[in-house]
Amino acid sequence: MKKIFTFFSLLLIISFTASAQIGRDPNVPDHTSMMNKTWEAIDKMAYKVSYNGSKKVYTPFYPTELKSLENKIVEIPGYMVPLTSGRTHKNFMISVLPVAQCMFCGSNGIPPMVEVFIKGDAIKFTEDPVKLKGKMVFNKDPLKGNSEIMITDAVIIK
Repeated sequence: MKKIFTFFSLLLIISFTASAQIGRDPNVPDHTSMMNKTWEAIDKMAYKVSYNGSKKVYTPFYPTELKSLENKIVEIPGYMVPLTSGRTHKNFMISVLPVAQCMFCGSNGIPPMVEVFIKGDAIKFTEDPVKLKGKMVFNKDPLKGNSEIMITDAVIIK
């Protein structure tokens, strides 16, 4: 009995020590969600499913809360998700979660993302969060390129 108690006590101590070390490295940034009111509206976008013969067709549906932001200047914080390789980018996606975190492993599916078109010179890629200001535009036909929601003439704000 004493050996069993000792074994389970040792197992408990090891598991607490291991869990205390996981994710507690001060050199690893805390990747918190950048969710705000703009992101919450973006996250409400859905798809209407229709059929063209036997082929499914997904059409973006923009609810009223999101539709009210169309062609408006918005501020959006997030993490850069490059679309091409390189150190600088004029066009990329921005997400509420960092690219270093698995986009497909979250409990609630893929996080919301929008495509960004920078006004002026390309900006250097960073894994740190950025805050952008630009015009929100909806792509009526995403099958012809670009994502369903875009931020155009974007600039970095502090």
